[in-house]
Amino acid sequence: MVLAKAKAPATSSGGKAAKKKKWSKGKVKDKAVHAVTLDKPTFDRIMKEVPTFKFISQSILIERLKINGSLARIAIQHLERDGQIKRIVHHSAQLIYTRATAQSD
Repeated sequence: MVLAKAKAPATSSGGKAAKKKKWSKGKVKDKAVHAVTLDKPTFDRIMKEVPTFKFISQSILIERLKINGSLARIAIQHLERDGQIKRIVHHSAQLIYTRATAQSD
């Protein structure tokens, strides 16, 4: 008994001429240009606007105020010390705060 082997087609692209796959270049994200030093206008903006945010995190400050991550952490610590914001969640990776409201008993 002789086994017949089926001959594999030369190209796997359905009869089209064999072309080498061209990879896309991919999307390149623009490098963010965030402030690395805290100047007076940025500090005033942080002190005025951030306590009014309902949800405050390092990521939010970076995105909205265009500041560096280390500046965002320092600003959050400063606002918490002043009592302008209060901590909701303390996690090693992400600290979440909200605006401090006057509580009536």
